[in-house]
Amino acid sequence: MSNKVIVLGEVRDGALRNVSFEAIGAAKTVAGGGEIVGVLIGDDVQGVAQEMSAYGADRVVTVEHPHLKHYTSDGFGQAFMAVHEQEQPDVIVFGHTAQGKDLSPKIAAKLQSGLVSDVTEIEGEGEDAIFIRPIYSGKAFEKVKINEGPVFFTIRPNNIASPEKDDSRSGDVSSVSADIQNLRSVVKDVVTKATDGVDMSEAKVIVAGGRGVKGPEGFEPLKDLADLLGGAIGASRGACDADYCDYSLQIGQTGKVVTPDLYIAAGISGAIQHLAGMSNSKVIVAINKDPEANIFKVADYGIVGDLFEVVPMMIEEIKKTKVNA
Repeated sequence: MSNKVIVLGEVRDGALRNVSFEAIGAAKTVAGGGEIVGVLIGDDVQGVAQEMSAYGADRVVTVEHPHLKHYTSDGFGQAFMAVHEQEQPDVIVFGHTAQGKDLSPKIAAKLQSGLVSDVTEIEGEGEDAIFIRPIYSGKAFEKVKINEGPVFFTIRPNNIASPEKDDSRSGDVSSVSADIQNLRSVVKDVVTKATDGVDMSEAKVIVAGGRGVKGPEGFEPLKDLADLLGGAIGASRGACDADYCDYSLQIGQTGKVVTPDLYIAAGISGAIQHLAGMSNSKVIVAINKDPEANIFKVADYGIVGDLFEVVPMMIEEIKKTKVNA
């Protein structure tokens, strides 16, 4: 049996986030050959609608309104419910992002639906799909099968492969009018700290530092390594608490959960709270002077040594490899 699936795309700085395409990939798995409808919400999202089609959406529905310039759960919730009322989907897919984690339970409550959050893998297809998600801070995995009612799930970024982009593919783009009203909060402006480089939540490579960096300047060689690898910078809570870096870089149980292809942990002891945020990375490289450090228990490769000696050596070797490539 085929399902109609609606996928909520996320737009940041005028561009679609990668998790939007990964959500389309997840949608293809559970659609059973049914229709995939992309949904875009904002004040000016028409310009990126066809990109969702290029990644596999059969058509795209947009909701535009001045009150949707910045995300609020009230505004986006009203907009999404207007689309849901029109489309009446069998399946809903969100990204398990800051926005998705905030909005999805509120939509599920309105629909009186179940919600499978933070899915990292899908077994089977169509109505036989089984959703796999980590529990107990990643120490175990839960398999969930939905037997009745609408299927609603969120996917963890950087875990489910996105379809290949086909620029020749296009789909119908339509709009839904939503009267966004009675907002309890309105965001007038968003001020963000200037950050360079790759978005950590979607980065394929992350270089993270802990208390072992000894100070803010200790992150400089890590930034050089991250830039060389096309990756992002992260940190343990210990480094953030010591004011070595901003809390926006924190990875762990009370920070961001990341699953890059390569995670390099420099000067991080490996407290359980930090491991909860990165232990599902595909390849983990640990650099620490203490051979008994807990981080080595989850690392695929361990280097016992001073990060201020090891990291510059890694940078030089990578530069040589790039020159000779």
